[in-house]
Amino acid sequence: MLEFLVEALRAAIPAGTPLLFGTLGEIYVERSGILNLGVEGMMIMGAVTGFSVALTTGNPWLGVLAAAIVGGLLSLIHAFVSITLRGNQVVSGLALTMFGVGLSGLLGRRFIGTPLPAQAKLVGIRIPVLSDLPILGPLFFQFDPLVYISILLVPIMWFILYKTKLGISIRSVGEDPATADAMGVNVFGIRYLCTFIGGVLAGVGGAYLSIVYTPSWIEGMTAGAGWIVIALTIFALWSPLRAILGAYLFGGVKVLQYRLQPLGISPNLLNTLPFILTILVLMAATREVMRRRIGAPSALGLPYSREEK
Repeated sequence: MLEFLVEALRAAIPAGTPLLFGTLGEIYVERSGILNLGVEGMMIMGAVTGFSVALTTGNPWLGVLAAAIVGGLLSLIHAFVSITLRGNQVVSGLALTMFGVGLSGLLGRRFIGTPLPAQAKLVGIRIPVLSDLPILGPLFFQFDPLVYISILLVPIMWFILYKTKLGISIRSVGEDPATADAMGVNVFGIRYLCTFIGGVLAGVGGAYLSIVYTPSWIEGMTAGAGWIVIALTIFALWSPLRAILGAYLFGGVKVLQYRLQPLGISPNLLNTLPFILTILVLMAATREVMRRRIGAPSALGLPYSREEK
């Protein structure tokens, strides 16, 4: 039983890592008052970009960097529409997702069935002494570098958000942009910055799927991960510290379908559980009473204009 739990937890961490990257970025985006439903599009573009660059250059880090850049650039489209043009953020995000899914399918068509060579993969690293510890070793100290980077980002992004002047500015812009503007905070600059950060991390999350988790390109390989990220942001109550728990929980549910197949439980049924939970979380969050109770940013999804102060 203990061995089963250790294996399940070990599988949940890499499965939840792309979700963690995306959720950390989306927390910053929504904390600044911008709702970005284009996470799925940015993640899948990050996946195809990361894979193609890693395959071409043989360097997985260049693939991750390219995916981060593409995710960031796509997010700036949403930022321009939502912040500068004050357009409908829901429509803009959905359009970004459809654009990303369609373009990734077109660009990745020639990569289908092409495996990533060994030198272009990010493989697990063994930390001396710690990796040899019973139970704890394989559970925490035998993963690839991006897993450790995602874990390190959690306390760093929490500290920035809650313990620095920049974090105060981000949260104030998401709560009351007019007051923040009156206090000298650059509302538009903060929102552009946070949206860009969200895009960069979504791109990295997508690259993790195609370079590490499943080192190949499969059309539609994100399979709704971007929508799970949106729900996880709410599930984490817009806190980076809670994001890691939610990401690994959803990752664990994802891998359960493989672990419980010998018991005769339908894998298709288990595969729907993350999306059922996603729907429930989003339904609860749309209620105004619930939004106030869980601490959603007051200005989330609302465009800001100095002329309307």
